[in-house]
Amino acid sequence: MNCLVVAATPIEIEPLLKTLPKGLDRSIEIDILISGIGLLATTYSLQKQISIKRPDLIIQAGVGGCFDKKIELGSVMAISKDCVADQSVLELEKLKTLFDLQLVPSDQYPYKNGWLENKWKGLKKLGIPVVSAISVNEITTDPKRVKVYKKKFSPVIESMEGAALHYVCLMEQVPFLQLRSVSNYIAERNKKNWKLREAVVSLNQVLSKVLTQL
Repeated sequence: MNCLVVAATPIEIEPLLKTLPKGLDRSIEIDILISGIGLLATTYSLQKQISIKRPDLIIQAGVGGCFDKKIELGSVMAISKDCVADQSVLELEKLKTLFDLQLVPSDQYPYKNGWLENKWKGLKKLGIPVVSAISVNEITTDPKRVKVYKKKFSPVIESMEGAALHYVCLMEQVPFLQLRSVSNYIAERNKKNWKLREAVVSLNQVLSKVLTQL
């Protein structure tokens, strides 16, 4: 089995990169792709890689912000559905997506009711929380925007690459998994309160476990 592990930056999967030369508990062919940060870079990198070598499974591993302050920093979750939240317009404090504006049918493939859903059968067998997420081009720092996103999408996680993974894999019909570890709470500007290092450690612990179970 060939698995492509994708990360926006090397830092997010640094522990895995150090482990790979020694090998994992189970023999599996693993390729690594550092896609770059953001939706555009991720879309291009993924599409290019798939055209060169089509994997059996793509795992995107990264850190992200969390909307729910009841969730402990460093927690790792799998993403069931994602969307591009800021591909929209804000009118009278109400956010309207392309689907609300009827520019795109909400169930036009690969969308389902405006979401990019992951139907991989192994998703719920991982033993970790499965939640929804949004992807953005601009990291959310404004408390008002946080309220808007919560009301519209009820997301748990925010990233800058997740929706690109979902879109490309759904279009190419490649099984995929998005893993996110919580490094900070959304709109928390004081980075002293972030736990990036701890998030990376827990992310890679779960990632290594998933890889050995494939």
